[in-house]
This record gives sequence, structure tokens and C-alpha cells, in this order.
Amino acid sequence: MWKPAQRIRFQAQPGRWPTREEATRARLFQGIALGPTWLEERTWVPAMVPWRATDTGFVTDDVLDWYRRFAEGRPGAIVVEATGVRDVASGPLLRIGDDRFLDGLKRLVDTVQKASGGRTRLFIQLIDFLAIRRRPQREKYFRRFLAITPKHREWLGMPDAPEESVRAKLMDLPDDDLAGVLTRRELDDLNIGFRERVTDVHAQHIAELPQTLPAIFADAAGRAEFAGFDGVELHYAHAYTMASFLSALNTRSDGYGGSPAQRVRLPLAVYQSVRSAVGQKFAVGCRFLTEDCISGGSNVDDAVYFALQFARAGMDFLSLSRGGKFEDAKQPRVGEAAYPYTGPSGYECMPQYLSDELGPFGRNVEPVARIRAAVRNGGFATPVVVAGGIHGFQQAERILDDGKADIIGFARQALADPDWFAKVREGRGDAVRVCEYTNYCEGLDQKHKQVTCQLWDREARDERGVALSKDGRRRLVAPAWDRR
Repeated sequence: MWKPAQRIRFQAQPGRWPTREEATRARLFQGIALGPTWLEERTWVPAMVPWRATDTGFVTDDVLDWYRRFAEGRPGAIVVEATGVRDVASGPLLRIGDDRFLDGLKRLVDTVQKASGGRTRLFIQLIDFLAIRRRPQREKYFRRFLAITPKHREWLGMPDAPEESVRAKLMDLPDDDLAGVLTRRELDDLNIGFRERVTDVHAQHIAELPQTLPAIFADAAGRAEFAGFDGVELHYAHAYTMASFLSALNTRSDGYGGSPAQRVRLPLAVYQSVRSAVGQKFAVGCRFLTEDCISGGSNVDDAVYFALQFARAGMDFLSLSRGGKFEDAKQPRVGEAAYPYTGPSGYECMPQYLSDELGPFGRNVEPVARIRAAVRNGGFATPVVVAGGIHGFQQAERILDDGKADIIGFARQALADPDWFAKVREGRGDAVRVCEYTNYCEGLDQKHKQVTCQLWDREARDERGVALSKDGRRRLVAPAWDRR
């Protein structure tokens, strides 16, 4: 992962923990309505992909264990990992694009309800993504993948040569010469790997996304409601399809790209289709970005506009993240795919303890505060969720008291200690296992390995009933809290 040049070392400082009585009075532990859904407190576990589904997208016992462990801390809400809305192969990522996934998703809902005593609301994040391929071997790219064009022939002076001769000549060219003959997109396909963009309107299935995606998301949301979830979070963030429509880099000329008003058309259409497909007691919100954090990408002004449009449309909550884009990702090794959290924008999404002057703890708070203020000034009471390096009670409570957000998301901190919520509520904050923000978990995610935390994954591995990672070296969930 990219790191700021300053490399300033930060240490998590959660500050003073509240007594039980102070926690009872705290805003963090007061309830809040998300449209038709009531949260018992303003704590939120954002979606994190743990890579525990089957290779065909089904819920496993390891998936159930993962969410059960978070539910035991009884946060206000848990958002289930990004779950694919299309019935397409996507590796060990949960899917909801067909009815055959419903039995497992129902078991997941039941597991969280039982573990939390019915206290924790459960949402599922719905995601669409476009095709991406691994970085190819040079010979394979030129022999099989590159489409030979008249431009290639002209540059090489081989107008009538057999195609195989043209391919062989291109393959032997030095990199500097290749930069003159290949297009930017062809160079990206060689050096990074093929990746579809929402601007690839020459491809019919990309051109038709505005017509096909609303119904696909609506069908998925209907399944989520049938499975018993309390709501859905539409994934409009980071490097994926819906965020790419919102991005300022979306230059489509069909009315779905260009100006912010055109870029938000499909996300609004998806929401409206979903809203019409589910009942009035089912919450529907979205996660989107305060900033793309890439050259030419969307900024906070864009996010303010989008937030107002989403609030006006009737979304039940707005959850804000930042960065995490493909455009500035690190070049992958041959045989690996690009990972959108390895560049500067990826750092903004998951800042590490080695940072710049701004530091890793709450660097998304002020952009979120600006967006929330615009929503309130627009006359909307839509709850706003903030996340990013928040780990202490005082930090969270101050954000709420200052009106910078309405709900606090704890991702890496909840992974480090799923009992954070219970411990702080009970006046036992001194027992919290505080995240060190080394991004050990992110490193596992990048390799599509089962995600764990270095603070506990080697602890008590021989404990009865402990599930271990596929290599047998790491436990998959945090040890139970010993209240003694």
C-alpha cells in the first residue's frame, strides 16, 4: 500500500473511557431512526469483505461465525460485506443474484438476531462491478489479447504483413517504442491488466447499464427483504460500477455522464427501482464518497450535490467513505489483478499509522461534516454515517456533539475488538483491544486471504471449537471476552 512521504508515526490514543453511567447518557448510545428502522444506538460496523464465502458465493459456517462475533458486541447496526447483485462468478464473495442464495442469507440473518438478542439491525451492501483481468505475461498479451489495428501496421511499416508477424514485431519492441505505437488503454491492458470502464460504451452491455442495472439491484433488494434483513446499503463507493458513474471521470455522452446532474441519474434510478421493489418497513440507503482523491475525480462539492439529491429522493441514510480507486492503484505483479486500495486514494480510504500531518484518525470527518451541514441546510434530516480511523469513545462522542455526523462507523476497530461496544457501554473501556492501524487486515484482503487481525489471530489457536484459516496458522474470529 502507498504511504505518505512524511512517514510520521502515529499511535492510537482512545483517551479516557466513560463509566457505565456516562455511557448510558452518551449520545453515542442513544437511539436513532433510519427511515422505518430504529437503531438502539449510533454505532455501526461498516461492510468489510472477509473472504469466507464459497467460491460460488454461498454463505459458509465461517461467514456465520464472522458476523456472529460482531453481533455479540451488540452494535447498533452491522452492514454485511459487499454482496454481488449479478449471478456471475466472483470468487469467495457473497452473492444475492439468484434465489438459490436465500437459504444461506436467511441463516445469516438468524445468526445475527440470536447473537445480538435482536438488538442489532442488519443491512446488506449491494454491489455491482465490471470485469477486471490479471496483468498478463508480455508474450500472452501480444500473441492473444491485443487487437491489431491499422495504426499498429502503419507505425511498424507493415501494412500487408501477416498478423502473426505484426504481433511478433510489437512484442520485440522496447518499452519506449511501445509507448509510441500503443494507445494509453492498450498500454494499461499490458502493464496493469484489462479492466472495463463505465465509459466503454462501444461494448453493448456497458452502454446498456442504465437500462439493466435498476432492475438487477431491485431484484437483489427484494431477496434481501425476503431473507429478513432490515435494509440494504447500495454500494456507490470506491472503484466499482455505481461510483464510476458518479465520478467526474465519467464522460459518457448518453445523458449518464458529464455534469453532476447526469452522473447521478443512474444511482437515483437504481434507488427508485429498489424503493419500489421493497416494503415501506425496509430501509434503503447508500454508501458513497466524500472525494475520489484522484486527479480529475469528484470532490466534496460533487458529494454535497449528490447527498442533496439522495436525501431529496428519500434515502433513509447516507454513509460516507473516501478514495479507493483503480486509477492510481499500484501496478500489480504479472498474474495478479490491480487492487484499488494500493495508491494514494486507497490510503485515504484506509489510512495507516504511518501518515502525513493530518494523521490516520478521522481524516474523513471534516468532509463528512460539510456534507451533513449541506443536507441539514437543505431541509433534510437524513442520518449521516462517518467512518475512518475512529477508535475512542471521546473522539466518537465529540463528532456527534459537534453535529458532524449522526452515526459512527467502526470498521478496523470493530475487527480488532468486536466487543468494543459492549465494553464501553458497561464502563469497561479499559479492557478494549485498541486497533494499531498497521493494516495487517488490509494486506490479507489484498491477497484475497481470509481477513483477521494480528492482535488476536495467533491467540489460543488450540482452543476447543476454534476455526482456523485454510493454512491452519490463524484463528478466524476474535477470542470471547473474559469478563472476569
